[in-house]
Amino acid sequence: MHAMQYEITLPADYDMGIIRERVATRGHLLDAFPGLGVKAYLMRERADGSPVNQYAPFYLWTAPEGMNAFLWGPGFQGIVDDFGRPVVQHWTGLGYTEGPAAASPPRTATRRRSPLPAGAAPAAAVEEALARHEAEARADGVVASALAVDPRHWELLALTLWAAEPPADAGERFRVLHLSAPERAKLPRGRQW
Repeated sequence: MHAMQYEITLPADYDMGIIRERVATRGHLLDAFPGLGVKAYLMRERADGSPVNQYAPFYLWTAPEGMNAFLWGPGFQGIVDDFGRPVVQHWTGLGYTEGPAAASPPRTATRRRSPLPAGAAPAAAVEEALARHEAEARADGVVASALAVDPRHWELLALTLWAAEPPADAGERFRVLHLSAPERAKLPRGRQW
């Protein structure tokens, strides 16, 4: 599993209705994309208390071929044409868990990034993070949750999809405008090694 996200930060006075319309008219185009486990069309806006207006789609790929086909194909080129070429962050999957609300459509998402402590053994830190992730994924309202790592920066990323409002301390909050999940069933469950 590979996790991927790009963030398009927009001006404070940007009409976020444009993003909603974009997702409403184009979101379905990836509903059958090969190799895509999940794409959550995420947005946060200042009107909801976010520090920024931002469109920040998040992807879980079942294989690198799907991710590559998207990045080098017309889907990502549409983002480049409309907003410029964003930095594409990517992480290696550590774990994926379906939550108690797995059958519900997600309404919100939370993202938490945290550095692995410099003095910690990577394997021990990852095992501890994975145990915490699996426990948190069992919370009421969790649709699904993924844990991944960027070994270049030694950063952990936890992204959780929620059927309703998440707890206040769950991390950065986003609205889920649409979910494409053509190969969600193929995402490997649990620990990824």
